[in-house]
Amino acid sequence: MFVDPGAMRTELVLEQATSTPDGAGGFTETWTEIATVFARLQPIVVRERFGADQTLEEVTHRVTIRHRPDVASGMRFVLGDRMLAILTVHDPDETGRYLICRTREQGR
Repeated sequence: MFVDPGAMRTELVLEQATSTPDGAGGFTETWTEIATVFARLQPIVVRERFGADQTLEEVTHRVTIRHRPDVASGMRFVLGDRMLAILTVHDPDETGRYLICRTREQGR
């Protein structure tokens, strides 16, 4: 697989969720910045569906970054006010050079 390193020009913040007990039997989720990475961001699917008298929109992206051992599903990328939840992470050619993350945009 060929990845043009020059195409990785979108700066994203990689964040990880931390759950802390709230004292009432539940948890409070906070997000911690892990790193800033440069990525190639490609929109893949834009979907609209209807439910409960509202339109639910879903946008998925393919995010290509240089390999990092600490990236996992459940984390997220942040781009300004946009949040991209990481659904899957894989090494496309198993060489340890790049990671491809399939993401779903949250809050849009």
